[in-house]
Amino acid sequence: MIVTLPHSTTQEISSELAKLHAERGEVSQGRVMTLLISAGEDELNSVLVDAIYASHEHPSRIIAVVNDGKEVPSFDELPITAVGTVAPLDAELRLGSDGGAGEVIVLRPAGGLQRHLDTLVIPLLIPDAPVVAWWSSNVPDSPANTLLGSMARSRITDAQKNDDPIEKFLQLRKHHTRQDTDLAWTRLTIWRGLLAAMIDEPPHAAIKSITVTGNDHHLSVDLLASWLAWAMKVPVRIEIDNSMRGVAGVHFFREDGEASIERRGDEDINIYLTKPGQPEQKVSVPHRTLGDCMTEELRRLEPDEIYNTVLTQGWDLVDHSHWDK
Repeated sequence: MIVTLPHSTTQEISSELAKLHAERGEVSQGRVMTLLISAGEDELNSVLVDAIYASHEHPSRIIAVVNDGKEVPSFDELPITAVGTVAPLDAELRLGSDGGAGEVIVLRPAGGLQRHLDTLVIPLLIPDAPVVAWWSSNVPDSPANTLLGSMARSRITDAQKNDDPIEKFLQLRKHHTRQDTDLAWTRLTIWRGLLAAMIDEPPHAAIKSITVTGNDHHLSVDLLASWLAWAMKVPVRIEIDNSMRGVAGVHFFREDGEASIERRGDEDINIYLTKPGQPEQKVSVPHRTLGDCMTEELRRLEPDEIYNTVLTQGWDLVDHSHWDK
């Protein structure tokens, strides 16, 4: 069910939502969080598909604010005085199969309302429930210093989907806070689990160096190398393989020979594990979807201390100069 509310107000939106819940015999108390999304009009529907997918594990009130393709203003860019005239606010309410395990509120603020998103959003938040903010693209350099970000206890970005993901990620790292995370890191969860298991298996031959292979403009490759450099305390270098869209493999050079984990083709759903003197193992590891990554992130609303440490300590242990080529 989709209900459109042209030229509306937050009070009218709240009243209509309460009426629809009453008609359907639903209550909003079962929502575990409010998920704030900043998205462009052209990506809105695909982003909501992933948010709704995640809501089946985390019933949420999803509030999607459609932006105009510009970064949401930070506090120091806001005008001193309020906007003199009231700009129109178009809204949609999506419930049932269109709203997942909660409901979706789509806000399309125009004109000066873009500079007062907190005033629009705060009356629509679920009382006493945590707030998570997600920028699917068009990521601000400093999420914590935006109106949406200031309301959230957890902030999720996806720098890889920006026009210049590398420059955007460097800006995010510069302004990073403990409550921020990026989906380039989330995409590595399975890789990190497989690598940790492989390292823990005997024999525990000393690792002398590590090579991470993958696409030269994919942030996950550099984050994985940085994590390994920090965790293993050995030299780690990045080798380019642009036949892959992300991480292609990790090679451990040990005292007893080379051990590796590889995905041998971009469309291959399998990852191959090799160790000296042992038969090759094949593990089915399909590429993670955006919905999978969002579902994982919404399980953890506390700061990711490993990610914070990788950014502050591990990043500078690896040569990232391939980005300059």
